[in-house]
This record gives sequence, C-alpha cells and structure tokens, in this order.
Amino acid sequence: MKFREKLSTVVKKNKSMVCVGLDPDPQKMPVKNTFDFCKNIIDSTSDLVAAFKPNLAFFEAMGIDGLRDLKKIVEYLQVQYPEILIIGDGKRGDIDSTSAKYASAMFDYWGFDVVTVNAFAGLDGIEPFLKYDDKGVFVWCKSSNKSGVEIQDVDLSNSSGKFFHHLAKKSVEWDFNSNLGLVVGATFPEELKEVRLLAPNVPILLPGVGSQHGDLSLSVNYGFNGDFDSMLISSSRSIIFASSEINSFGESARKACDDLRIQINDILSVDIN
Repeated sequence: MKFREKLSTVVKKNKSMVCVGLDPDPQKMPVKNTFDFCKNIIDSTSDLVAAFKPNLAFFEAMGIDGLRDLKKIVEYLQVQYPEILIIGDGKRGDIDSTSAKYASAMFDYWGFDVVTVNAFAGLDGIEPFLKYDDKGVFVWCKSSNKSGVEIQDVDLSNSSGKFFHHLAKKSVEWDFNSNLGLVVGATFPEELKEVRLLAPNVPILLPGVGSQHGDLSLSVNYGFNGDFDSMLISSSRSIIFASSEINSFGESARKACDDLRIQINDILSVDIN
C-alpha cells in the first residue's frame, strides 16, 4: 500500500488525523525505560491516531541505547499496529550522494513509512527519498518556531514571493510520485492558508498545536482540502507528558489524544468513515 492510500485508510479507520510525536525525555518521563514509556503511549492511543512520529533527536541524545530503543519501537509498531503510519522525524537532507544514504537508512534500515526532509540542497537532496515511491516524504516548508521567519519569510523580490512560497511551489513540481507532503506549523495559520493555495493537493503535516499553542481551528480549516489524506495534526509533549504519574500517564495520554481528535473532527464537521 502506498503512502497516501495508507494515510487515507488509517484516517478513516480510526476516525482521526492525529499524529502523536514520540519525544522521550528522561527528565520528564515517569518511567526510566524509554521503550516501556513509548510502548505505553502507543498502546494507550493506537486506536485514536493515524500516525506515530518518533523524533530522532530525542533518541540520538541518549546514545546507542536510545537508538536501540528506537529500533525496538519501530519493530513493535510494525508488528502490532501495521496500519498506522510511522514517521521518522529527522529533517534529513544533503547533496545527492549523501541523501541517497540518508534515504536508505531511514527507509531500508529503520523501516519508516514517512520521513521529514530539509530541501536546502534542492531537488538533488530530496530526490533519493522520493524515489521510494511507496513511502512518504514531508518537506520542511514553514516551521512552527518564531525565528523561522528570519529565513522562510525573506521576500525573493520576484514572482515567487517569500521563500516558503517558492519552496511550496517547487515541491509541487517535485511530486512526480505523488508521495510528497509539506510540514507547515500551526503557529502560522495565515501562512498555512497561503501554502494550501499554492499546493492544493499535497498532504500537510501540521505541528505546533499543543505546547506551542498554534491555532487549531484556523489551521484545520485552512489545511484540510476535503480529502482524508490531506492532513496530519501532530502533537507531542501535550499528549505524551499529559501526566507524570507512573500509574496513569498512559491513560492521561489517551484522554489528551482523544480530546484533540474530537476537536479536529468537530472543527471539520465531517463524518470520517
């Protein structure tokens, strides 16, 4: 099953566009074992989500043990919940030869269904990922952090508009296998609206609705194009750290996840079936 078909299928099955970010932080986790923590979050929310998104930085920061835990988590998801998308969030990207190795690592070794990439090197840097035509590739277009405007909002002083406008338009041109999407932060809903106009048919991964206080209602309305493969709304810390209680953090994560799922569906006022 190809990326967009798998996305649409799981959104309809679980009646959810929620993506739960797995950002394990030893300073915040109520249990010490990273795999046990993530497994509890996964098992508690698996019927309420369309995707899980391990953020590689959090696992890499724990060294080789963190990477071993990441491998176990991906394999656990593949066996227990094969219908749910696994997004490897590493914002990889480089010149073509290096990106080919990044793509092989992310898809062939780690086994992610989808990856996030940085398109600074242009098409050469992301084409090796796109050649995996059954996999998904989200291009980092408009980030959720405040200082992103220092680069992404630079006016190119030509018909391309701002830098992120140009990137959105180029990404549409690069989508030769219908497996490319865009990352656009919910903290900039008006800019999301502009991106959706420039890229009407690509999936959008939307971070920033939880701890970063992005505008959920505007973002969902601006980003949803009527298709169930058009959006994933990502939340990490506000779900996985909804409680610090060792006996109830999974239950609290489930409630936070379901609350977000219901909010999204209420905003859309559509019956996902």
